[in-house]
Amino acid sequence: MNDLSIGYAEENITPELGISIAGYYVPRFAKGYLSDLKAIALAVKSGNDTAIIVSLDTCEIFMSVIDKIKAAVKEKIGLSGDKLFISATHTHTGPNLEPGHGFNYDEKPVFEYVDFLVKQVANACEKALKDLKPAKMGYATGKAPDRIAYIRRYKMKDGSTMTCPPINDPNIDHPLGTLDQRVNVLRFDREGGESIVIMNYGLHADTVNGELISSDWVGWTQSTLAKSLDGVKCLCVMGAQGDVGSTHVFPTDSDMNDTEISFDNEMKSPGMARFVGRALAGTVLQVYDKVQYVDVDSIKIIAEPCNVDMNVPDKKDLPLAHKYAELHEQGRDDLIPYKAMELTTVVAEALRMVSLENSPKEKTMEMKGLRLGNIALVGIPGEPFTEVGEKIKAIGGFDLIMPCALTNGYEGYFPSKSAFMEGGYEARTSVFKDTVADSVITTAGTVLKKLK
Repeated sequence: MNDLSIGYAEENITPELGISIAGYYVPRFAKGYLSDLKAIALAVKSGNDTAIIVSLDTCEIFMSVIDKIKAAVKEKIGLSGDKLFISATHTHTGPNLEPGHGFNYDEKPVFEYVDFLVKQVANACEKALKDLKPAKMGYATGKAPDRIAYIRRYKMKDGSTMTCPPINDPNIDHPLGTLDQRVNVLRFDREGGESIVIMNYGLHADTVNGELISSDWVGWTQSTLAKSLDGVKCLCVMGAQGDVGSTHVFPTDSDMNDTEISFDNEMKSPGMARFVGRALAGTVLQVYDKVQYVDVDSIKIIAEPCNVDMNVPDKKDLPLAHKYAELHEQGRDDLIPYKAMELTTVVAEALRMVSLENSPKEKTMEMKGLRLGNIALVGIPGEPFTEVGEKIKAIGGFDLIMPCALTNGYEGYFPSKSAFMEGGYEARTSVFKDTVADSVITTAGTVLKKLK
């Protein structure tokens, strides 16, 4: 028997101009706006159980911020923080949530913004609970179109591995991995209210670049669906996207329509965000009317600890790491003998080593699970590679399993084991050892077993 109620609310979380922008290892500060940023809350209720899915247009969502959100929600509506499933859309044109990367700038706006963000999320959660309406749920899986997503790590002909190599580089040999083009869709039809869609797909929201605040392709997906489906609301929850970007390294003339090559060798522009967002909205439209409706007679949300080994640096590598970290902090990257994405990799690797110089050898992070009937969402606090997401989906036992990246914490990249042997930006900068993917997949299996 179906026993499901759904409530929806959103709040504007657009920052003031001048704030530091997250996403790269170069200083950027907001100089204008392309689109507003949102905090979206989706309340789900079955019987006496209630949970709230929160989607935030931020690059990450750190545990320090999540703890503040939990406290604010508890104070405002009495809902325990363990009932929150909080996910970031990973826009690279949104504000920093904590000072970082060694940049010398005024940190006060960041702290003030976090206070504002926490307040707006609590407001959205309160409104979503008040908006609860009886609903039915359907699910479907579509296939993303070509030309919007690519594995961004490549084996080069000289034997090296590179993330985001230069466009048309003759040294490129082949991509290291295979795309998962499945687009998971949940549709909620509410009595006396708008229908709601959750879209789950693994692709970096990093198609804009620059210093203009933007929700990236996520905002375009949402606005396109709202116009096409008479006001339908959409939450975009990132899938496993740690090794997936939107750049075609051997572009045709039409690939370059309304886009340009950024400082880090990627295809980025507001036009690129529009293209990707519309294309993914089209995927949702293709399956929207043919979802499989299922009863939801119960929901369940749990947290599970995941123990991971830390990538503590070798002492012999620390002098050079400190040198590069200090040059970066001084704004003297020009003295580091690398360019473009190679420079980003070296700087990020140095900062990783310095930050872990006195680190313990193991860390415990939290993974989250949410069951809606026989649909399962698995929250992963970072950026897992496509292979990790595929293995979690393959665990089975549910009608649909949705790996949700950047959820209830942010701990960086979770590369596949083979990536650590191959190299590249993500593996060289990960704070974890090469066992991290296995740890995440194993813990996901425990989460799914306990959700049953």
